[in-house]
Amino acid sequence: MDPVDINIYGIQGVYILWVLTAISMFFFLRRIVKIVGILKKAKPENRFENIKEHIVNFILFVLGQKKIFGERTIGLPHFFFFWGFVFYAGSFWWNLIRGLIPVLPIPYSDEVGIVALALEITGVLVILSIIVAVLRRIFFPPAHLQQSFDAVIILSLIAILMITLLLGQGYNGTLEASVWSPIGGIIASGLTGISESTAIAAFKAFWWVHIIAVLFFLAYIPYSKHMHLLASPFNVLFRNNSQPADLTINSKSEDVTTGASKWNEFTWKDLLNSFSCAECGRCDRACPALNSGMPLAPRVILHKIKEQMYETGFKSTGNGIPELFAEKISKEELWQCTTCMSCMQQCPVLNEHIPVIVSMRRFLINQGEVEQTVQDVLQKITRYGNSFGQSDRNRAKWVTTLEPKIKDARKEEVEYLWITGDYAAFDTRLQGITQKTAMIFQKAGLDFGILYEAEKNSGNDVRRIGEEGLFEIVKEKNIQSMQKAKFKKIITTDPHTYNTLKNEYKLNANGNSISVHHYTEVIDELIRNNKFSVNKKLNIRATYHDPCYLGRYNGVYEPPRKILKSIGITLVEMPRNKAKSYCCGAGGGRIWMEDKTPVKERPSENRIREAVSLKDVSTLVVACPKDIVMFQDAIKTTGNEEKIEVKDISELVFEAMG
Repeated sequence: MDPVDINIYGIQGVYILWVLTAISMFFFLRRIVKIVGILKKAKPENRFENIKEHIVNFILFVLGQKKIFGERTIGLPHFFFFWGFVFYAGSFWWNLIRGLIPVLPIPYSDEVGIVALALEITGVLVILSIIVAVLRRIFFPPAHLQQSFDAVIILSLIAILMITLLLGQGYNGTLEASVWSPIGGIIASGLTGISESTAIAAFKAFWWVHIIAVLFFLAYIPYSKHMHLLASPFNVLFRNNSQPADLTINSKSEDVTTGASKWNEFTWKDLLNSFSCAECGRCDRACPALNSGMPLAPRVILHKIKEQMYETGFKSTGNGIPELFAEKISKEELWQCTTCMSCMQQCPVLNEHIPVIVSMRRFLINQGEVEQTVQDVLQKITRYGNSFGQSDRNRAKWVTTLEPKIKDARKEEVEYLWITGDYAAFDTRLQGITQKTAMIFQKAGLDFGILYEAEKNSGNDVRRIGEEGLFEIVKEKNIQSMQKAKFKKIITTDPHTYNTLKNEYKLNANGNSISVHHYTEVIDELIRNNKFSVNKKLNIRATYHDPCYLGRYNGVYEPPRKILKSIGITLVEMPRNKAKSYCCGAGGGRIWMEDKTPVKERPSENRIREAVSLKDVSTLVVACPKDIVMFQDAIKTTGNEEKIEVKDISELVFEAMG
């Protein structure tokens, strides 16, 4: 039975189908062409290298829905929903082509037994997934989820598609029963007594309602927030594979270093993020700034850029586009970002929020629109090479009381060059910890040295502030100093320094890349190789905070935990641990900024309360100098001085060595 075989007012069904398809494709392609036109007006960027990695990403995150499974309640339903829709889409195009070209010697998809069965199973699974989604939105709505009429339209359309599919199978089942149509058979059993002509008419009616709904759905998608269904697979395919939250400027456009203040000053991949956003709110839920009551919301940043594209991109060549800061995004929003990468880690479509935010920060920096405290720090780094504004001679002042004296890697060959970073070297609260770290290395017989006054600020936070020029200056100075030293590997104290040396300096010697290690990785290796003895088991209950730049950025989760267990510490994990660790609030230059607007709770205070809530835990262990600074202050402001203390891993290891 051919459902296209109808005649309405003398017009054959095939012609009606052609007209409806043409209308749908006109509106669909019209919008897609305009969106592609917007992307072509953006700055160029090379995202076509490492094709194999791009394909692997597509398989894992699009076909495998890897990120979606991070959501316990919606992960599996979404997986069925996605694959059901993919399979159904294939069936739809099969049927549409068959209907448009009746002479094709192929059956409709529901006339092929195994396909008919798969379609019915798909229909049931998708309907169940819709029910779960609706119940979740009505009775258990996540705070971060944006309710919209658009979502109601899409869910209703998909429900109509599946219901008409199954009802059509049911009416067809009254005409001809099939073992390949069990759901249709069940529906048909409730339709006994209807005439053959009624069954045929009903089957054709549901087929046409179904086709019209699909064609409307196709035309509607590019105009709705569900544009992400089309854009996100490409967003995943062209994700950055080189390093996390990569800030390397790959564009050939010279003015891209000045940052972006309008949509056409971003790269095409930056803009693709906005079209790919599903507005699920997972990034907002994870954002420490937003959860502290600050105005930043990662989802909203992308949405506002998309708004400006829609308002001006379809009718402008780029002239006369207002700045985003004039009407869309406040400067205050951009300075709240800690670059912790929680938003990117949570995003199911692999949006890259941080490069977008930093690009706008670059513009503000170039315009001199940054608060005075940050300007002061940047000037100190420019003049003195450190964020404390101290003389180079004071950088290694903490070594003066140590015996034996730490080697100068510029004068003596060493295996490890230790880059301590500004805070571990200059902050008086941290110098004692740095000394203990050095003594651990010495007792273990580690061959290491430092650059003394030749070390400069690594520039990790300088770059994330948006001062790209200053980053390149300090990077070049550090590389020049390292080239004068004799070493094989690098140790870092600060995870921020670890990240930029490992991922952004591209260090090499004699054509070989130089490996960069965090001190916890080195201590863990020393313990495993029995390079020193643990003479005292500490026997305390503690929790560990994963630094953003050690964990999320570089995947170093286990070495710190192995160290703690090896020295007798009972580790009690906080609910938000490892990749979901909650930022202390120091990153992205935030440690240099003041909160000009009242906040309900700083990120560091939130984290301290989480640690205090753990039963019988009195120690919060950290592996980042900035964490100590932030958490010690937060303990005081939350009034928890008697309940918990902050300890660096090195302090505990030193104590366990006896």
